[in-house]
Amino acid sequence: MSSTIWPVLISCLLLILLKAHGEEVGYCSTLTEHTKDLSNNNLTRMPSHLSNSIEYLDVSHNNISSIVHGDLSGLTHLCSLKVTHCGLQYISPDAFSSNSEIKILNISYNHLTVIPNLHLPQLRILDLSTNLYPSYALPDSFGNLSYLSILAISSKHATSVNVKDFVPLQNGHLKKILFGDGTELQNYENGSFSQLKSLQEVVLKVTFCQRFDIFSDMIMDFDQTQTKKIQLVKLFPDQCTIKTDPFKAFKDLRVLSNLSIVDTWLNSSVMVKLFKNVWKSSFEETEFLNITYNEDTPYGFWLPKQNHTTNLRSFVLDGVNHRQYHYPTFNVSMELVNKLTYLKFSGTGMNILPCNLISAIKSLQVLDLSNNLLEESGFWWIGCSSHKVFPALRKLSLSHNRFKDLAEIAKNVNNMKFLESLDLSFNSITTGKPCFWPPHLIELSLSHNNLGNNVFHYLSPYFQKIDLSKTGISVIPLNIMSLFPRLTYLYLSFNSIQVIPADLRAPMLVSLHIDQNAITFISQKSMEGFPKLRTLKAGHNPFSCDCDSFWFMTVYNKSLLSDWPQDYSCSTPPSFSGRRLETYERGWLSCQPGLQAAVVLSVLSVVGVALAIIVYACDGIWYTKMLWVWIRVKRRGYKRADRLLNATFRYHAFISYSQHDSTWVGSQLVPELERSGLSLCIHERDFEPGKWIVDNIIHCVEDSYKSLFILSKHFVQSEWCNYELFFAQHRAISVNDDSLVFVLLEPIPADSLPKKFLKLRTLLRRKTYLEWPADERKQRVFWCNLKAILQTVDQSKILKDVATDIAEMCPLVSVKE
Repeated sequence: MSSTIWPVLISCLLLILLKAHGEEVGYCSTLTEHTKDLSNNNLTRMPSHLSNSIEYLDVSHNNISSIVHGDLSGLTHLCSLKVTHCGLQYISPDAFSSNSEIKILNISYNHLTVIPNLHLPQLRILDLSTNLYPSYALPDSFGNLSYLSILAISSKHATSVNVKDFVPLQNGHLKKILFGDGTELQNYENGSFSQLKSLQEVVLKVTFCQRFDIFSDMIMDFDQTQTKKIQLVKLFPDQCTIKTDPFKAFKDLRVLSNLSIVDTWLNSSVMVKLFKNVWKSSFEETEFLNITYNEDTPYGFWLPKQNHTTNLRSFVLDGVNHRQYHYPTFNVSMELVNKLTYLKFSGTGMNILPCNLISAIKSLQVLDLSNNLLEESGFWWIGCSSHKVFPALRKLSLSHNRFKDLAEIAKNVNNMKFLESLDLSFNSITTGKPCFWPPHLIELSLSHNNLGNNVFHYLSPYFQKIDLSKTGISVIPLNIMSLFPRLTYLYLSFNSIQVIPADLRAPMLVSLHIDQNAITFISQKSMEGFPKLRTLKAGHNPFSCDCDSFWFMTVYNKSLLSDWPQDYSCSTPPSFSGRRLETYERGWLSCQPGLQAAVVLSVLSVVGVALAIIVYACDGIWYTKMLWVWIRVKRRGYKRADRLLNATFRYHAFISYSQHDSTWVGSQLVPELERSGLSLCIHERDFEPGKWIVDNIIHCVEDSYKSLFILSKHFVQSEWCNYELFFAQHRAISVNDDSLVFVLLEPIPADSLPKKFLKLRTLLRRKTYLEWPADERKQRVFWCNLKAILQTVDQSKILKDVATDIAEMCPLVSVKE
């Protein structure tokens, strides 16, 4: 069958030369605080005085000529070291004696003339490529690198490979080797690579033009290991005439199953030789990445029907450059490709779908036509029946093309009866007309199309996986559950979404991507709407480091975050801008209002109980009563101020005593004083019946010239005596006189007085008091002194002084004893 196709075809493979960053993630820390990038710093030796916590160090593009013992002695936790483009010439055997934890070492693009001895028991990845050593012979120390899984090695001065070169690794567990730097080998000893039995992947960057026998020997050696995948980079030099069959060894392969040809040229005659052998080989997947194609025969690519079955199931063309200005011609028996399940034509310039070619591939399940020039009219052109062309297709990628009308696409997709997944990302899709999607289509990608918030109304309720990244969305609809009841995967990255609604419900959702938006915090309420969520990607948002994000930082299960912690940082407040979210600490109590209230109430309760205990222990109740009475007395004093100016004293003295001392008072004190003409106020005799006791005390104190206190042990135990003393002292202070007289009936040590008598204790220290003597002769002196104290001076003068003192509140003048 003959077919003419678009401006394209054939070959190109990605140069996978040690995906350094990708590999490092699995082995070493990616935390910023544990990395140090000193590349392009004009260093002449390894830096000293670096933090011991550094796990990743990059000193590339400097002038470091050697690494010797002690240069890295302080970096005991170093995991990854990159020293490229430094002119490195020498590494001493003990250079890494203090760095036993190194797992990744990249010393490529230097001037090493000898492969260094390395004593690194944890080493996983080693890049020795593009140096100047003349031989690939590995030192015996490589036999101790039992964990080494990836090795990159090349030198333009090493043109031979011998069996003994890789002997140290024959008992190791090397999984991947990247060999060569684009130069041609002069000699290869059979069995050199076959001894690497655990090898699974090979990147061979060796050019062949004359010695294709070496190429065949190497391919056969790799087939004797566990290698499944081989990549051939720059397989042929630009100026090379190929007359023999370079690929004749392919038909004898038994293990190799994936062939990639990368960054090389292929003409039509060489392509025919390649596929004649590929169809007979064990290869199941064939890739051509970034190739240059040229037709050197008048009939183009011509491959007749073969007399055997093929193992080929996947065919990829990604990136094709053309030497001619016309479509290449292909004459191929479609029986050779009718068992393909995966087909990719990307970067080929295709603008019309070759229906007659693809329709022959009845088993095709995945078709990738990304990065072409297709439109609706070119893909579903009038001479192309979608039903016939795609009888078993399940996944279709039309990414990076020129499709526009979503409604037209939805209508045509209905003819693809088994299509489950459609990728329309990076197009110029517009909406406006109703879209009717088939129920069997469950996955749709519309990422990187300017669609806006209304895009949800043009999608199917049958969709389970929707990618709307970078589509101009600012709001997530609350009724997403009713719109997409089966939704399990939702990608909303690179939009302008500011908040995940608290009322959002998607009970079937398993994965949600909302990174690169304008979200400042993720609330607990919003996450409750996703009970089955297993993956959340929310990095690169302007998070606010405050109580709004407190729950997310402290409670949320970080194992669900695929990009934690490196993509999460604070944006506000300004003092925390740029700070890693995982390092932000906030007090638990400061962000818990309910807990704050509970703590405050608890503290207040404890303080209240403590104060109550203190008040009780210090007779606070009694002092409170005294304060209340004092306030009443003050109010009473204000109301009677005018009347007091004209008042007269009724008694010479008010006598305050304990009921236990009434015998002495009634038999000796009262008779003796009243015989001398003194008028006394005694509570048993002179208190007005039916009146409040406190009022009686106040009246008697105010109506007496002096207040006489009979002090004894019983007195200080009496509450009423304490009341009387309190008001008498208050009256003395108010009128600025010295009306208090103390008679000590029996010895009372001042320190033995109860706490409520603190004022009495002070008064006894400050004032003169009379002691009742046991000697009768001394008793006569006692009575004379007491009567002298109680004798009043001119009555009118006293009243005048009292009135003046009350009015002017002059300072207290003490009475001299």
